[in-house]
Amino acid sequence: MRFKKYLLILLLFYYGNSFACKCREFEKEIMVERGLESADIVFYGELIKLDTISNTYAFKIIELFKGNYEPKTITSFSESNCDFYFNEKGLCIIYANINKNKTLINISACSPSQSMDFGPGFPPIPFEFDSAGKTVPKNEIEMKLFDLENKNKSLSTFIYQLEKLRQYKLAQNTITTQMKNDFSDKALIISLIVNAILLLTIIFLIVSKKTSNNRITK
Repeated sequence: MRFKKYLLILLLFYYGNSFACKCREFEKEIMVERGLESADIVFYGELIKLDTISNTYAFKIIELFKGNYEPKTITSFSESNCDFYFNEKGLCIIYANINKNKTLINISACSPSQSMDFGPGFPPIPFEFDSAGKTVPKNEIEMKLFDLENKNKSLSTFIYQLEKLRQYKLAQNTITTQMKNDFSDKALIISLIVNAILLLTIIFLIVSKKTSNNRITK
């Protein structure tokens, strides 16, 4: 039941936003360059506060790549279908535009902004179509596998973007080697854990399928 609710929410989010926004397809090789060109401020930070009623979000800036902004925290406000909406706290890469008063930022859903668990753009649709064109929902195990694959892809893109942004910053000025190494080590550990879980899930799915086939044969 929980996965059916997840599927419904995901579909509503996908279609509601896809009809309202016309974003260019994200090309991994140039997404960072395009994001830097269109954004006033770009940073790696942590979402520390969120209000889903007023759609306001407070970020702690960990590393600034573009823009002149002195405070360590910054607030975002979302009001349109093309804005980026967050539903949980965590580490993020943000490409945003600052308002005239320099007090709020706006994060477009068409930007390469992402969290570690949720990649840029709209989420992929978690179902397939049969020969008649009807949707074929995934079962619970397949949904878990889909979720793990999506998170693994998001993490990979997150690490890629952060490295590209640090290369950009390095061309402007120097950054501390220790900060880079610490994050790379943590990101590598997280990636290994996610991949291990993904592998175990695949093995479990294969074993379950074989067991089911054996029962049918008997």
